Amino acid sequence: MSPSNPSQTRKTPRQRRSAETVEAILTAAAHILEKEGFEAATTNRVAVKAGVSIGSLYQYFPNKESLVRALNDRHTQEILELLQRRFAEIRDAPLEVCVRAIVQAMVDVHRVNPALHRVLVNIVPGIGGLAETKALEDAAAALLTQFLKARKTELRPLDPELSAFMLVHAVEALTHAAVLEHPELLKGETFVEEASRMILGYLRPSALDHLGT
Repeated sequence: MSPSNPSQTRKTPRQRRSAETVEAILTAAAHILEKEGFEAATTNRVAVKAGVSIGSLYQYFPNKESLVRALNDRHTQEILELLQRRFAEIRDAPLEVCVRAIVQAMVDVHRVNPALHRVLVNIVPGIGGLAETKALEDAAAALLTQFLKARKTELRPLDPELSAFMLVHAVEALTHAAVLEHPELLKGETFVEEASRMILGYLRPSALDHLGT
């Protein structure tokens, strides 16, 4: 999920200096977006904030929409890498520990730069950046599907692919709603505990599984 769409970047930085320039540009764009919003994040303002010429910025980003998409791409890549590490770490842990660790990972990601995340959630759908988000959802669902298949003896009868799809979107919707409407909910442990309880209730066998049999 690296920036590869031609509308997103004009060239890929290959040298250290170029990579540092791109990082400075993205950091400046994120700062303006967080503090002042999308309308204020013009390419000229971003270039000044980054300490680069407008020509240098245009070597990598043709417009401010491409800046936002690059930020979203970087954000989704960070989420995916965190989830991959977390799934590897909890492979042999008890089910309760696994579920809580996965939910905690999603909350941790959204605790970082919540202001920027709110901007991205609101803007990305309108500038054609949903492909990166879908790629993340598909990758997360694939990781969760593998996890559910490996733990099938501990779970109620279920379709791993369907359940993974439902859980990924449920947790994503919860965390996004918290970021957008009640970011204070992500500061304590109650949100993680309650979301984990909800997921465990969905996954574990219950008396309802025997109804109609």
